[in-house]
Amino acid sequence: MPAKASRAAFGEALVDLGAKDDRIVTVDADLSKSTMTAKFAKTYPSRAFNVGIAESGMIGLAAGLALAGRVPFACSFACFVVGRFETIRVSVAYSNAPVILVGTHVGVAIGEDGYTQMGLEDMACLRSLPNIPIIQPADEIETKQVVAYAVEHRNPLYLRLTRQNLEPVHDDKYQFRFGKADVLRAGTDVSILATGGTVWNSLEAAKKLATDGVNAEVVNVATVKPLDEEALLLSAGKTGRVVTVEDHSIHGGLGGAVSELLSEVMPTPVKRLGVVGFGESGDAKGLYAKHGLDPDGIAKSVLKFLNR
Repeated sequence: MPAKASRAAFGEALVDLGAKDDRIVTVDADLSKSTMTAKFAKTYPSRAFNVGIAESGMIGLAAGLALAGRVPFACSFACFVVGRFETIRVSVAYSNAPVILVGTHVGVAIGEDGYTQMGLEDMACLRSLPNIPIIQPADEIETKQVVAYAVEHRNPLYLRLTRQNLEPVHDDKYQFRFGKADVLRAGTDVSILATGGTVWNSLEAAKKLATDGVNAEVVNVATVKPLDEEALLLSAGKTGRVVTVEDHSIHGGLGGAVSELLSEVMPTPVKRLGVVGFGESGDAKGLYAKHGLDPDGIAKSVLKFLNR
């Protein structure tokens, strides 16, 4: 299976699901070609709403549609979605409106568009709201299953999707389970907990670590909120060291969530890998290398963390 951006897989899944469920609608803020909802709009024009560059209106309209029985996907760049946090807080979260918020173009891997377009603080913002789960799929197979799950979730939800292509990490037998992490590689020396665009890189890093005698466990944490506490505690208890890897600020994302869990339940040394400071313009691979999120960078950080 070729590499594919999770936003592209999302768009394909939406069209397929829309043929079976006329409750599904999309609400966009003038970015449907980028969020990959344009084909849905062309196929089902009466169920697609473009509000223009008015993200607060997009979220408010989606909340109304949700409360009226529709299944709305409110889609924009992640930074623009959470830029309207006050509307999400009241119209979606407080009202418990079952809106599926979709943030695309997450992390530094969006590349040349630069920091103003990068979703780097979105998980930190939305983790603070008590009733909005966060799901970040790692490849095409997982993305399409997540979208199908979202339609039936019946509560608010946030999907975090990439611009860059993602190499497959699952086979056709994989089954997404909400709130459950999946161990992609078993290990005994360190637990690498990754999400989204960094999962494949973490698997590649584990291969490099093996040549240095480090047996790394790699866990795909697709559901960042709520965490699969049982699985993560089991992995951390087995290896005694945890490294989190995410294309997001190191503050408030997966690393923060894991650190909060371990500090309260089972204190364990943790190294958070993510974006420190602001993003910048550049090619995606170069930015991952600069921020230590490529396979070499992850492997080097793990070795340093283990004092190897």
